[in-house]
Formats: sequence, C-alpha cells, structure tokens
Amino acid sequence: MIEFRQVGKSFDGQAVVEDFSLTIAPGEFVVLIGRSGSGKSTTLKMLNRLVEHDRGRILFTGQEIRSFQPEDLRRRMGYAIQSTGLFPHWTVERNIACVPALLKWPAARIRDRVTELLELLQLSPDLYRGRYPNQLSGGQQQRVGVARALAADPDVLLMDEPFGALDPITRTTLQTELARIHRLSGKTIVLVTHDIDEALRLGSRIVLLDRGRMVQVGTPRQLLAEPASEFVRDFVGRSDTGLRLLALETVASRMRREQSTSFGAPAALRDTDSLRDALSMLLSQSASQLPVVDAAGQPCGQLHLVDLLPSGT
Repeated sequence: MIEFRQVGKSFDGQAVVEDFSLTIAPGEFVVLIGRSGSGKSTTLKMLNRLVEHDRGRILFTGQEIRSFQPEDLRRRMGYAIQSTGLFPHWTVERNIACVPALLKWPAARIRDRVTELLELLQLSPDLYRGRYPNQLSGGQQQRVGVARALAADPDVLLMDEPFGALDPITRTTLQTELARIHRLSGKTIVLVTHDIDEALRLGSRIVLLDRGRMVQVGTPRQLLAEPASEFVRDFVGRSDTGLRLLALETVASRMRREQSTSFGAPAALRDTDSLRDALSMLLSQSASQLPVVDAAGQPCGQLHLVDLLPSGT
C-alpha cells in the first residue's frame, strides 16, 4: 500500500531523513520511533505531503504521491496529532463531520457515521455529540480527534504522538482503544512515538530511527530479543528486556488448564492479561499461582509463578 524508496529530506542543507526505504502492507500497524530529531515526524508528514520529500520516491497504492492533489491525498489519509486540533467553537459532531461535509456526504449519512464513531470510541452519542471541546477531558478530546481522522473512512490513519500529552492511565486506556479499533477496522496505521512501551504494545512492526537513518526494522519481539546494535539494545532498555518480553504475551499462552487450587485468592487473572501484569499481581499477593478466568468470567485454568521465570531459576 505504501512504499518509500530511498527517500531523503533536508532542511537548510542538513539531512533530516536519509536513504529511507520501507514497504507497508495493507492492514499493518507500523510505529516510527526514535529520539528527538531522529526524523520520525518528518517521515510521517512526507506521506501526506505536509512536508515534500527531496529525494527518492514515495508510492501510495502504486502511484507516486506527487501524482495526487495534496487535498485528495489527505482525504485518503486520516491524520491525528497530539494537540487534537479540534475547532473550539464547533460541537463534537461538527468536528467529526468536517471531512465528510467537505466531501458533500448526505446529512443522514454523516449523522450515522458520527454515531458509529462515537460508539466505536466508547463515547455515548447522546451525551457527547452536542458538546464542545472545552467540555471534554483531555482523553475525550483525543478520542474525538481520532474519530475525526477516521470519519471519511480513509485508507490510512497517520498519528503523530497522539497520546503524548495525556496522563499515564488515560494514555494506557487510549492505547487499548486504538489496538481494538485496529483489530476491528483492519486499517493501515502509521504512528509516531518516542515511548518504547507504546511502540512495543501497539506496533506489528517497529521502525527505529537515529539521526535520520533507519537503524532496525522488526517486530516487537525481534527488537527486544535480536537487537541489531548496541544502540538498539540501549534504546529498548537492556535491563527491562525480560519484563517487556512478558508484556508481549498473554496469560492464556502460559496458563495451565487445571482446576484452581488458589482458594481464597482475592482476585483472578483474565486470560487476556499480559504476563507482565500477571507477574505484578502474583508478586503483590505473594502468590505462587492464581486462578484464571475467560471473557465470560468462567474459570479456565491457573497461572503459576514458576512458569514466568527463566528456565533453571
């Protein structure tokens, strides 16, 4: 769907992105990550021509992006940013309906789309469609920003540090929502972040940049278990690698399908919990094993602490 071929960009003679090549398949969730000044936001903005590339080629659905009118290209690529960019004097509904209205969708279709997106983002349409941005929390504003980016059913969703200004709890909640939306919609998503845990949690592939060049591309597990250099090893946090690997697996992957013997345990694990969260619960309760329940709340097995420890421990 998207292809970068030896793309480069310079500002005032200084290369910001250099020799960048990457193919993004339909439905992928690709995360661009790196330190400040690594070129990740510039790379994202070149995709929808907010920044024009100087060298190389960028293809979208097989065509060079310069063959598209910028406004046509941007209508096919939803764009969500950290500040949300909501119009303060427009209601939530009008903000979300902005692009469909420009495309002259019928009013009934627009209203139905707004309702669909508010429900998808778990904002009650009856409560929120008539509110203004200053009547929303930061997390609610960000949800509306994502809804607006999705409103015209774009082929691609571009996200530039969308949750960077939020508190940790709200940020984690919205990461979960975005992962759910990706599963439900199958959209191609390209996200920029500086947060390695966010990248590991959301990306199907991660692109690590440093000083405008690609350092490593791979799945979260590949970056953690097979770092290509000492820079990568340090960036992903060499001392936290074990915990971050546990965060990539769910309780269901290691639980024993046996009847619970953890009588009187104050809480049970869910089979969809990450092993990292499960380890925290086991340690906080000083438990050697805990019961596991499925989505319906029914017992389905047990997770033993020893099964989370490296072999030989």
